[in-house]
Amino acid sequence: MTELTMDLIGDTEILFTRHFKGTPEQVYRAHTEPRLLQQWLLGPEGWSMPVCISDPRPGGHFRYEWVKGSQGFHITGEYNDVRPNSHMDHVERMFLPERTPDNHVITDFVADGTGTQMTMRMKVPDRATRDAMLATGMTTGMEASYARLDGQTVTETA
Repeated sequence: MTELTMDLIGDTEILFTRHFKGTPEQVYRAHTEPRLLQQWLLGPEGWSMPVCISDPRPGGHFRYEWVKGSQGFHITGEYNDVRPNSHMDHVERMFLPERTPDNHVITDFVADGTGTQMTMRMKVPDRATRDAMLATGMTTGMEASYARLDGQTVTETA
């Protein structure tokens, strides 16, 4: 499996899974280091991330800002638990421009012999929030970003 898959769990959880060619260390670093995030976490073509702050430690914060022409949005959050190369637990909220409810996200990176299997469990407050998120086409943007990451060479993410 290389494309993003999504499973709905009850009314408030979404489970995403995806395989990457890189090692857990490489994929984890790509998810936490600003200079790497700015290379791949861009969604569909045409977007850029001029602001990327990431302090991956318990209590650390992050802020990502995306722009495309006159359009823009951002996300902020806090890390709850971080285990380098294997696990991240954080809370995030988007500003589209209005603030969305907080999402609790747990991401694990596990070596699987041919690369890394990533699982991301996102918990939202209610079904309406979940459905509104899915209606934005977020999975298309996520897969575009993940395909970009997976297309990078090992030396680019190391």
